Amino acid sequence: MPTSVDPLAVVRPAPVACPVPLLRARDVPNAARLSARGELVSVVRGVYAPTALWRGLAPWDRYLARIHATLLVHPGLVLSHESAAAIWGMPVLGDPVVVHALGGQNSTSRLHAGLRMHTTIGARDVVDLGGFAAVAPSDCAVDLARARHVVVGLIAADAALRLDAAASIESLVERNEQRPSSRGRRIARWPLRRARAEAESTLESASRAIIELLGYEEPELQTEWTGPAATDRTDFWWPGSGVAGEADGDLKYDGRFGDPGPLLRARRERDHRLRSRGIRSVVHWGWSDLVDSESLDGILRGAGLQRVTLPDPYRLATARTALAPRHPAARLHERGETRV
Repeated sequence: MPTSVDPLAVVRPAPVACPVPLLRARDVPNAARLSARGELVSVVRGVYAPTALWRGLAPWDRYLARIHATLLVHPGLVLSHESAAAIWGMPVLGDPVVVHALGGQNSTSRLHAGLRMHTTIGARDVVDLGGFAAVAPSDCAVDLARARHVVVGLIAADAALRLDAAASIESLVERNEQRPSSRGRRIARWPLRRARAEAESTLESASRAIIELLGYEEPELQTEWTGPAATDRTDFWWPGSGVAGEADGDLKYDGRFGDPGPLLRARRERDHRLRSRGIRSVVHWGWSDLVDSESLDGILRGAGLQRVTLPDPYRLATARTALAPRHPAARLHERGETRV
């Protein structure tokens, strides 16, 4: 296989452990009967998890468990794409269902029983994790930038810069340009050249992408504002317009994690401090405003931001699907060959 094994000269993040205990059918008496009674859930064929624990997992954690279950059945895989991202703790949107791994240059790209093997062209930085391996964060980001929506590519590229000490914008761009295959190269240039380690979350990375696709200028990230009582930091800052933006998320204030009142009061007090330091307007948005980009557009226009270029209607329309993935079962019907 045309991959190179990382000599561990560079410190990598630790792989993320499975979020639930996994039980092989051969080690559990009457596993099928326990599954039929609802005590166990089938993660992949021949591997189960306790149903009560499985039900409490977020979609991305279910995907992580499915990756670990697949590794029990198919040891020695070289994980790639979303599967490598999940193992490294990089963001994964929803539950992609399909586990991705690299095959050799002469192998056939195929999908079988939830495992997609990709044909590879050119070397990858592969990290041996003991019993299996994974494409390093930088190459993972390049793979996703080539194969997925530019918003997903930017999320992955930002995360690679945060996680991988060896990564830089220049190295990501160079990896993309040096790949023998031209498939996805041009598409990947957009997110890779915009990667920023300062983006601290998936929501911030996705916001940066949608803001630019809407036609607004690139904001400054993580600006600090020092005052007599406290030092505050804004996620986004447009100095020419005097506008600060905060990517807050939709879950923080909806009450499911307790009384949102104290959080809302703290936010109002913080916004007041920021305005007292010369910021004309402070605006907030969440994930739903990115999925419905017209909502974010209205928030930014209402704050007084002006477009510097025309919006990109096609990428904005397709971003909706990328940021709000369809039901996971639909992905089991994914077909077609890929060369990466």
